[in-house]
Amino acid sequence: MEIAVATPAASVMDLEKRYLFQNYARYPLVLQRGKGCYVYDTSGKRYLDLIAGIGVNALGHAHPRLMKVIREQAGRMLHSSNLYYHEYQGPLAERIAKATGLDRVFFCNSGTEAMEGALKIIRAHGRKISPQKYETVALVDSFHGRTFGALSITGQEKYRSDFEPMLPGARFVQRNDIGALEQVVTDNTAGIVLEIVQGEGGINPLTDEYIRAARDLADRHNALLVFDEIQCGVGRPGAYFSYQLLDPVVMPDITTAAKPLACGIPLGFVAATERAAGAIGKGQHGTTFGGGPLACRIALEFFDILDELLPNIIHVGGYFRMQLMELAKKFSFIREVRGYGLMIGVEIDFPGKQIVLDAMEQGLLINCTHENVLRALPPYILGEQDVDRAVTVLKRVFKKAKPPE
Repeated sequence: MEIAVATPAASVMDLEKRYLFQNYARYPLVLQRGKGCYVYDTSGKRYLDLIAGIGVNALGHAHPRLMKVIREQAGRMLHSSNLYYHEYQGPLAERIAKATGLDRVFFCNSGTEAMEGALKIIRAHGRKISPQKYETVALVDSFHGRTFGALSITGQEKYRSDFEPMLPGARFVQRNDIGALEQVVTDNTAGIVLEIVQGEGGINPLTDEYIRAARDLADRHNALLVFDEIQCGVGRPGAYFSYQLLDPVVMPDITTAAKPLACGIPLGFVAATERAAGAIGKGQHGTTFGGGPLACRIALEFFDILDELLPNIIHVGGYFRMQLMELAKKFSFIREVRGYGLMIGVEIDFPGKQIVLDAMEQGLLINCTHENVLRALPPYILGEQDVDRAVTVLKRVFKKAKPPE
C-alpha cells in the first residue's frame, strides 16, 4: 500500500501564495487529517477543533458511519443530473420537509446558493403582485453570503463597499427594533430575511417579540418571511432549526440551510411553503450539482445521527456556556457570553485576533467574528472533557492577554 508523504508546511503555504487568489487571510497552519473533535497538522501536532470548518463538520472528522456511507456510495454513483431521478433526493426532501414543517425543498450546493434561490422566490412572489413589490428587508450586521444577491442583503458595509452598486431594493434595520421594522416594511416589501441568531454579526440572537413582529408584518403586507438557518440551524441550537425554540413556534414561508447538512460534502437547501414554492415554475431555477446522490445519502445518514445527538448538543452547549461564564467572573474584559446549543460567542473589550493565534499555539482552534467576538461552532459530538480542555486553554490565553489601555 502506498503511504502518503507529508508535504512540508512552508512549501504548501508558498505554493498558495504564488498561485491562489490572495483573498483569504489564512492562519499559519496546514492541517493534514482529523479524528473526532481533533485535527492534526503536518508535524503531527493535535488541535481541539471548535470551529469545525465554520460549522460544517458537525460530526467531527472521519465519523465511522459517514465513512461507511461514503465508501459504499462512491462505488455506486457520485453524480447524477437533475434531468433524472435518483434514490436519495426524494427521501431527503421528505425528511427536511418534516423537520422544517414546510412543504417543498430545492437542493443546491451552499448557503449562498440557498439564499440566491430564496431571493428569486421573493422577487417572483412580489412580481406576480406588482412590478413595484421587489424590496427585501434585512438586518444591520446580518450575513447572507457573497454572491451579488446574497451580498445585497448582507448588512455589513465591509463586505459590500467594493462591489457596489448592489442589487436594488435592499432595506436594512437594526435587530430587535420593532419600531424601525414597522417603518420600513410596506406594501412594496416582497420579503423579510432574518437570522434568528446572527452568526458573522457576532452571535446575536433576535428576541421572540421581534420575530413575531416580523411574521405579523409579512402577513399584513403579503410579503414572504425567510429564516436564514445556514449557521444557526440544522441541529446547532439544540433543535432542528432555531425558530423551533420559540414558544409557540413562529413559522417562516422559506428557510435556507447548508453548512452541516452533508458534513463536509457541499449541500444546501431552500425549504418553502406551497404558496412560496409556487412562485418558481419549471425552468426558472436549477443547479448542475445540487442534490447529488452522494451528498443526499450522507445527509440522510447525518439526520439519523442528529436525532441521537440533539440532547447532547443541549447539555454540552449549556455546560460550555456555564464554564465560559465562570471565566467571565475572572476576566473583566469579557463583556458577555451568548448563544444557543453549540453556537457560542464570547464578546471581549478588544480585537480578538491575537487570542485566536495564542489559542492555536496552545492546541485550540476558534475564530473571531465581528472583530471582538470569539466564536465556537464545535462538532455536535463534543463532550464535557473536550469543553474542560478548551476552557483550560482559554484561561491560560486570557491570563496573558493585554487589553489596550
